[in-house]
Amino acid sequence: MDYEFLRDITGVVKVRMSMGHEAVGHWLNEEVKGDMALLDEVEQAARETKGSERQWQRPGHEYTLWLDGEEVIIRANQLEFAGDEIEEGMSYYDEESLCFCGIEDFLQVIHAYRDFMNQR
Repeated sequence: MDYEFLRDITGVVKVRMSMGHEAVGHWLNEEVKGDMALLDEVEQAARETKGSERQWQRPGHEYTLWLDGEEVIIRANQLEFAGDEIEEGMSYYDEESLCFCGIEDFLQVIHAYRDFMNQR
């Protein structure tokens, strides 16, 4: 999973992620927005669920984060479509709205994000 942290001209941090992991960047940009307390909560939940059968969920305004002992799922809250809403032979592009990744990779991104935010 490749990522890049940028600051715009106003100093706001933006995260760009590699294809297939864009939802992680969107989650950081839309839900976290520099909120270290939220990252503390997520890291604590990751420690508690790691190696167990337990799951943890953190719904946000735009994205919901799920953790279990091995995997992280980030999904856009609007990503629910009824089966008859779509024409036959058509599909929705949801690569930027849904992401599955390993918990260790996800925690590595969070750590790098924290480091970048502290460089102000």
